[in-house]
Amino acid sequence: MATSSTTVTITGAGGQIGYALLFRIAAGDMLGPDRPVRLRLLEIPQGMRAAEGAALELQDCAFPLLHDVEVTDNARTAFEGCSIGMLVGARPRGPGMERADLLAANAGIFGPQGEAIGAGAASDVRIVVVGNPANTNALLAATAAGDVPADRFTALTRLDHNRAVGQLTEALDVRPDEIDGVAIWGNHSATQFPDVSHATVRGVPVVDALTERLGDKERAMAWLDDSFIPRVAKRGAEIIDVRGSSSVASAANAAIEHVRDEQAGTAWTSAAVVSQGEYGVPEGLVCSFPVSSDGSGYRVVEGLDLDDRSRARFEASVSELVAERDAVRELGIL
Repeated sequence: MATSSTTVTITGAGGQIGYALLFRIAAGDMLGPDRPVRLRLLEIPQGMRAAEGAALELQDCAFPLLHDVEVTDNARTAFEGCSIGMLVGARPRGPGMERADLLAANAGIFGPQGEAIGAGAASDVRIVVVGNPANTNALLAATAAGDVPADRFTALTRLDHNRAVGQLTEALDVRPDEIDGVAIWGNHSATQFPDVSHATVRGVPVVDALTERLGDKERAMAWLDDSFIPRVAKRGAEIIDVRGSSSVASAANAAIEHVRDEQAGTAWTSAAVVSQGEYGVPEGLVCSFPVSSDGSGYRVVEGLDLDDRSRARFEASVSELVAERDAVRELGIL
């Protein structure tokens, strides 16, 4: 008996991140080698030709797992029967653009998409928001999605998680798979808190490994505060400065890993999920935490100790999320 296919909807599919996603999903990198997919590519009218060209290339690859591709500029069509939604397209912040203007512009994108998800998505739908400001855009979509449970909506902080691991591999001269327990707390922004206080490398606490490598604990903590944390938080800006454009392949890779681990299960990673009040975060905010999954969605890893230093950084990022939520409310959107 043929295995039924999973409908995956990608918004902004004609853009660079969308392009980087499509072929890996069709090849089975996200859902595995035994799970066929149907791709729905949603674009604005100006982006339709690029998405249509990508669809032609997908056909030319003759992926065995790819059962169908449809390109559309209609959100209701794109999300009909959708089980996995990857909301990549968003309005970027332009020169001189105020935050309220950015939030209002994205509400005009993610509100209607949320409505379309509520109207026609599959009963098992799960959504990851990639387009920035990702946390608040996920809140906008979830609010507009009617009866779809809010916990089906997540935002991408796996890219920040991977960046943190990457910095540690360089500092400690180890492989990424030798590091466990890194966490990203708060907003996907420069206020985020990349946390290594629960992380280990080859079974040794990361702080201890850094202390041994740098000579003393004071130098290790200084490196974390003055180099590691700001570099992870501002890595996107660094890439724009060096590359001349924003992160593409690394963002697509992180989105694929986010969905893969949510679907297949993982003991620990980072993702922005709807708060139920964990760690004192106001209920309803889409906030990044360390999370686990048994294959039925991400759950916050609870019971971790946060010292005063960690708590202060985390609360500063949560305050930014509250400010974004309140700014949207003032616009009459939420």
